[in-house]
Amino acid sequence: MADTNWEVETCVPGSKQARVFSPSNIALAKYWGKRDVALNLPTNGSLSVTLNGYGSFTTVEFDASFTADRLILNGKDESATKLSKVSRVLNELRNISGVPMNARVQSYNNFPTGAGLASSASGLSAVTMAGAQALGLGLTRTKMSEIARKGSGSACRSFFGGFSEWKRGELADGSDSVAEQVEAASHWPLKIFIAVVNGAQKNQASTGGMEHTRQTSPYFVPWVESAQKQIYFVRTAVQNRDFNALAALAESNCIQMHASAMAAVPPVFYWQAGTVEIMQRVWALRKNGTPAFFTIDAGPNVVVLCEPAAAHAVSSELSKVSGVTLLTTELGEGTRGFDPKEWRGE
Repeated sequence: MADTNWEVETCVPGSKQARVFSPSNIALAKYWGKRDVALNLPTNGSLSVTLNGYGSFTTVEFDASFTADRLILNGKDESATKLSKVSRVLNELRNISGVPMNARVQSYNNFPTGAGLASSASGLSAVTMAGAQALGLGLTRTKMSEIARKGSGSACRSFFGGFSEWKRGELADGSDSVAEQVEAASHWPLKIFIAVVNGAQKNQASTGGMEHTRQTSPYFVPWVESAQKQIYFVRTAVQNRDFNALAALAESNCIQMHASAMAAVPPVFYWQAGTVEIMQRVWALRKNGTPAFFTIDAGPNVVVLCEPAAAHAVSSELSKVSGVTLLTTELGEGTRGFDPKEWRGE
């Protein structure tokens, strides 16, 4: 599953260290806009599915010999922009623990990075749990979700398996803007297909894209008002295992989010030809009685969910789209520790 050479440097003997795997999550009820940029507080709540097996394998180590924080992602030193998000989380953990040491973070993603598939969510949640464990902090998942949110908003949802919800919150300090599990993965064992239209890093990052949308799109306020109302109905559809209701709601929510971004000046436009073709094929499947629906995060790639009995039909149809790589998974568990032998397949 993974490149065994991703960890380019071994850990310093005696350093405070921990290893964590954190899954990606894909929102069915999305957030696209912040009411407080500094604290990553959302304009509305969101609800996601946690992916099984796709995410970030991350080692965090603190040592007195480190002169600065460092982020090594997929074997390469990362930019100051990505490192700043990691350091924001590490600073929170250092403040809680009273340990001032710098940290080295080594992380590997086993799915496309920066391509609109929530790699920042898996990465920042992994950093938070691994950092907390390395420093010996007995933090709850709820507290860790609050900390991870400050690095990447959607990261808060990855701590929980199955279906999880990120609460909008009302407090100015953001302490009530945390995630919680709505239902476990076993509640509704849907099959999930990730149609990778373009696995390259997208040109417009989510953080900048949503802020540009907030500032310039005439559809931004209507989007927020609609999204805040929809999350109740999305949650209810999940709890009732109402596939038709969830399909209609998730697709509507997704299209409204992208429409608000497309209406920005200049437009924030993520879709490509393959994106639209997959959407149309999913609509055709459902029209013919196959229970499937799509959602699209801030990128060109499409996530298709279906009832298990429909998996073969959905896979066969999506495989017809030229140039698309199809990844198959289902709902999985949240952030957890791991043994290196586990991901190396030993």
